[in-house]
Amino acid sequence: MNLLPFVISGLGIGAVYALSGVGLVVLFRATGVLNFAFGAFGAIGAHCAWQLLEWKMPLVVAILAAVVVSTTVSFVYGRIFAPMLSHRDIVVRAVGTLAPALVLIAIMGVIWGELPRRLQFPTDQMFVSLFAVRLTFTRIIAIILAVVMVVAITLLLSRTRLGLDMRALANDRDLSAILGVRILHTETAAWIITGIFSGFAGLLLADLVRLQGTFLTLLVIPAIAAAILGQLQSLWQTAVAGILIGIAEAVLTPIAWISPYRAAAPFIIALIAVTILGGTAKAALKDR
Repeated sequence: MNLLPFVISGLGIGAVYALSGVGLVVLFRATGVLNFAFGAFGAIGAHCAWQLLEWKMPLVVAILAAVVVSTTVSFVYGRIFAPMLSHRDIVVRAVGTLAPALVLIAIMGVIWGELPRRLQFPTDQMFVSLFAVRLTFTRIIAIILAVVMVVAITLLLSRTRLGLDMRALANDRDLSAILGVRILHTETAAWIITGIFSGFAGLLLADLVRLQGTFLTLLVIPAIAAAILGQLQSLWQTAVAGILIGIAEAVLTPIAWISPYRAAAPFIIALIAVTILGGTAKAALKDR
């Protein structure tokens, strides 16, 4: 059985999981919130892009609108509602993000319904041959975007004042406040960053797989699995884990007796990750 075509196909989806996982880790490190609404933020943006394209708006406008909408929704929650839960237990903060996810699913259901759609980008028709396998430009863009954004966030965290403040919050929130770190400002910036990540991830997944509110909201599951494999700390480990999860899903496709259940792969990987890295993940959660 030749699995190479499926490995190459899985690279694109894996890049989306990598983007999503990194977006979750950046927010978690700065705020201690594991954002279950990440996929819903991206889904609402992707639906807006689809609607603009239906209205014959330029592709660039649709893409920018999607990212802006996702980022705005994330900003509103992070600025208004998240601070109300900032001193609650980490489980409460995580469960709190289910509320915007459910609200957004309902909004998308009322406006667009649950009929599966797909975004169509011109890059879907362009490809390069890699080991006699077609790799579309959309998948290549997804991989490049994942690398570029991880590099950009790494540089931001290591070389800017905002990054210093985020790293300080990750170590000790109360001490950071005493030292003059602007807590609300820094946490809001983290919500904006994760909104940008969710916007791009939603667009790419809506093109590579399908555009459907509930489906895109569940994007958070493989993203959480990647974040756990990155021990909720390392951006690069999370990115690599996301790509490997995407490949793992893809290579299960040609295996007849497993293929119907391949969507469960991220759940199984997350379970294994929690079992193996349980001590490290628990310590990271406890520190928050």
